[in-house]
Amino acid sequence: MPEFGYSMNVPTGKDSKFARAQVYGIDASWKDLGAVAVSLKGLTSDEAEKLLVKAGKGEFPIRFTKHSKKMGHRGELGGKKGRYPMKCAKIALKVLKNAIANANARGLFGELVVVQASANKQGSFPRVAPRGRWRHANYETARLEIVLKEVAEGKPEEKAKKKKEFEAHAEQKRKAREEAEKALEKELAEHEGHVHEGEGKEERIEEAKELTPEEKEAEKALERAHMAQG
Repeated sequence: MPEFGYSMNVPTGKDSKFARAQVYGIDASWKDLGAVAVSLKGLTSDEAEKLLVKAGKGEFPIRFTKHSKKMGHRGELGGKKGRYPMKCAKIALKVLKNAIANANARGLFGELVVVQASANKQGSFPRVAPRGRWRHANYETARLEIVLKEVAEGKPEEKAKKKKEFEAHAEQKRKAREEAEKALEKELAEHEGHVHEGEGKEERIEEAKELTPEEKEAEKALERAHMAQG
């Protein structure tokens, strides 16, 4: 699958105050993702995360400025049109958390603002048409991108606290990854041991089937005796 760029060009040097994240090949409505993205622009990372958590649970609607024909009006939005795209809100929440993690990895622990968020249709794949005159729609995928910018560094103690939390989380993930790798190596070693043990067992059975020289001589003597009697 090809790698997609970003619609907003931002500096990527060490002194850059921007961080971004994207996901593509999403099995979701690009129209709903676009509405969710529009609702995030201009919000801080904390505000955007709270909004997406509520929208993902169906507790707060998302405003639709486009693709809203015959859509209901919501009192929570001041009478504006909207609905509850919970699946897309959960996807956007994951991308937002990735962007925040990328910002923390760059040393940006201050106040982060969503300066760019957009969604587009990525691809369209034909489905097998059913028999008869039933209508069918193509399978469409979407992509979503979120760009954050640090607008204020914040207080030193808060920045240090966030940095410590980020490092602790990173250390926890590293330990979990190492434990998973060790468990996998142990499982592979046990599997190889069972295989070698099975091979050795078969060899021992074949060796047991072979006769010793004394037993071979005894068999030959019995055969000669039977022939002499015949």
